[in-house]
Amino acid sequence: MSDPISRHHDLGACERPFSGPGIQFDPLGVKPGRTGISLHHAGWLPANSPWDVPGALNPLSWRFCYSPGAGCRVRFGQRELELTPEHLLLIPPNHSSHCLGCNAVPLFWMAFSFTGKLAPAQPLPVLLRPRDTELCLIRDLRELLAAQPSRERTEAIYRNSLALLQVVLARPELSWQRPLPENFARVREGIEGGLASKLTVPLLARWAGLSVASFNRGFKRHFGATPARYVTDRRVREAARLLSQTAETIEAIAEETGFPNRYYFSRIFRQATGEAPAGFRRRRQG
Repeated sequence: MSDPISRHHDLGACERPFSGPGIQFDPLGVKPGRTGISLHHAGWLPANSPWDVPGALNPLSWRFCYSPGAGCRVRFGQRELELTPEHLLLIPPNHSSHCLGCNAVPLFWMAFSFTGKLAPAQPLPVLLRPRDTELCLIRDLRELLAAQPSRERTEAIYRNSLALLQVVLARPELSWQRPLPENFARVREGIEGGLASKLTVPLLARWAGLSVASFNRGFKRHFGATPARYVTDRRVREAARLLSQTAETIEAIAEETGFPNRYYFSRIFRQATGEAPAGFRRRRQG
């Protein structure tokens, strides 16, 4: 599990797809090769209206939400789903959804990273019938999120959020991929150690000992993203770590993470996180 090094009360966090009061935790995610969950954000709104965000897409994190009332809907591909108190919604990274709702509805949500990958046959989005343990944890989290801020309350939110995610991700309804084959694990390690270098698909395919076509198919199956998308995501995560924990210039961070210049880096970083690098740094170091 991640350590909640960075905790912020944020009145506009996770605006895509969720906006409103909540608490931001570690924004950096789980490093490849480690198992566990990294909590990014938890929030609760007694009346979230309107819940209408087209094309919500977060390439960096999972999304979880639960509404104890009726009136929330999500369009996912060609499917339109109504969320009721009988549903827990779980959306993995890199999947776009359209949040719909005109009425004031209560909403609890979390954003998080997880090293596990769902099996290709797993239906998406994941809709689960909540169990008593999960409902009790959500109830406690709602009360904690609605209370006056304090260090003790923030720690309790962090612990209870991780407990809830551990319970949900252990559900037997979820089907997970097996561990990476050795050649793809080698590619992952090479990417992590070479973010500043030019990581082309032919180069990665050579590391895996495969043709480009076979490599692309296998990579998408094992990682749930194209090689280009995965490399960009890892670069953005490392840039987020450097922005949060160092005083290096944005130009230097762009170079260290393999972006050709600050302007391209800023555009890609904003697309992935919803924030410019300078604003991201101010909110976490201010």
